[in-house]
Parts: sequence; C-alpha cells; structure tokens
Amino acid sequence: MTTVRSTLPDDARKVACEALQDTLVDLLGLSLVGKQAHWNVVGPRFRSIHLQLDEVVTAARDFADTVAERSAALGVPPDGRPGTVAKGFTLPAPQEGWVRDSDAVQVMVDALQDAVARLRERIDATEKADPVTQDLLIGITAELEKQRWMFDAENFPR
Repeated sequence: MTTVRSTLPDDARKVACEALQDTLVDLLGLSLVGKQAHWNVVGPRFRSIHLQLDEVVTAARDFADTVAERSAALGVPPDGRPGTVAKGFTLPAPQEGWVRDSDAVQVMVDALQDAVARLRERIDATEKADPVTQDLLIGITAELEKQRWMFDAENFPR
C-alpha cells in the first residue's frame, strides 16, 4: 500500500498529528453533543437555542473535516470511527431525554470551555513542531470561543 509522505520531519509530524487527532475526536463528539441537545431541548427559549445548537454542530463538523484533511496531508490517516470517538471523547454532554433550555445552554458552555482549554494546550504543543497546524488550531479556537460566549450570554441574568 502506498502512503502519503509528509513535508514535516517525523518528530514534528507526530506532535502535529496527535494534536489533530485529539482535536478531531473533540470536534466530532462536540457535534454529537450539540445534535443531542438540539433534538431534545425544551423550554421557553426552545427555538433560539435549537437554532444556535445547529450553528455549533455545523462549525464542529466543518472543522472536523479540515482537521482530518490536515492530518492526511501530513501523512497520518485520521481516525473518526465511532469507536474511536466514543473511546476518546470526554467533554460534558447532556443527560438522556428532554433537556431544559437552560441546561442545554450550560452543557454547551461547559463543553465548549473544555474544548477550548484543550485546544489551547495543543496550540502550545504545535508552536514549534508545525506552525501551520498551530494556525489551524488557533482559528478553530477563536470560533469555539465565540460560540461559548454566545451560549454563556444566554445565562444572563444569573
């Protein structure tokens, strides 16, 4: 079987692709968390939260594709299989069944906050190994921070 060769040295590729794989798992899981809340949200703010959840899902799915393609371009096949995501995903998720609008908002604030914290660690890790991957992670972080802010603003007044 032919493999894709990387433009990076092996040690830098390893750092970059570990960061990309971990980010892929977080993004795919985040899209599932968002859809689960989207399907089950109830309450007076149903419509606005329902639509806002889809924005996060779309962003997470689009970023997951970009992250996976970056990994492939570096010569490491991305792994987005359900078992891999289930095994590696640890962000907060909604409860089973109907989810009160305020609870859905809090789950998303918490999940996005945790995802951003992990992305910031990966940004630091990829700084010297692969600035291109670092730049990609910075862009993802900016969007997820924006989404977190928008959900957090739903919590006011507290």
